Amino acid sequence: MKFTQYFLSMQQRLDRKGIELAWIQRVIEQPLRQEIQDDGRIRRWGHVPEAEHRVLRVVLLADGETVHNAFFDRRFKP
Repeated sequence: MKFTQYFLSMQQRLDRKGIELAWIQRVIEQPLRQEIQDDGRIRRWGHVPEAEHRVLRVVLLADGETVHNAFFDRRFKP
C-alpha cells in the first residue's frame, strides 16, 4: 500500500490511531460501496466487525492504489 503525506499525518490523530492497515486493505479489496469523486479520487466503504461493526471509509487517489484518507464514517447509509 502507498500513502499520501496527508494520510500519514492524519493517522496520528487520536480518533484514527486505532485504524489498522489490514482493515484499510480489506476495504480496498472488498468494498461495500464505491464512488468516484469529481476530482478522480475513489471512495470505498466497508464494515469492520473488529471495530464494533463500524463502517470505514477509505479515500484513494485516482491511481486506485494510494491511500489519501481513512476514517470511520458515522453518516454511511447502505
